[in-house]
Amino acid sequence: MILRIDGKLYAIVEFQHVKVQQRRPIVRTRLKQVPEGYVLEKTFMAGDKVEEVRVERRQCQYLYNSGDLYYLMDVSSFEQMPVSRSIVEPALPYLVENMNVTLLADGDRPIAIELPHIVELAVKETEPGVRGDTAQGGSKNATVETGTVINVPLFIGVGDVIRIDTRTGRYIERA
Repeated sequence: MILRIDGKLYAIVEFQHVKVQQRRPIVRTRLKQVPEGYVLEKTFMAGDKVEEVRVERRQCQYLYNSGDLYYLMDVSSFEQMPVSRSIVEPALPYLVENMNVTLLADGDRPIAIELPHIVELAVKETEPGVRGDTAQGGSKNATVETGTVINVPLFIGVGDVIRIDTRTGRYIERA
């Protein structure tokens, strides 16, 4: 959900509803400013009014970038639209060409993009896995095709395709 607070747009990252004895219930929230990415923690009392922003979700495909502009194609109308780097920046660690994404727009103005929860990326560089003094399974760092460094198990090698959770940035499994 996207909210407008003091003229700025915020996406709700997480919330907690708290009932305190003999008081009105409160909602503690963690909000992320869209598209800048600043995080704000705010508490709302029961009955507080906030403005909900209606966002349009469009399925798009990321095509390429040129300087600070990233080009997306609407998959239903095949219309190409340039989007600024500030809107795409939170997704850059996992964004590869021809990936399907969801574009969030406030009217005609793009405000953010959402990646799929799981992406498959190829390992570009990693040191060889050497078992040593590990009581449990060991891990090592691997650089994927986007340049992002992910912590992976020792058996992952260069050229392997791995699945990554884009919400947490963690390795899930080998594809």
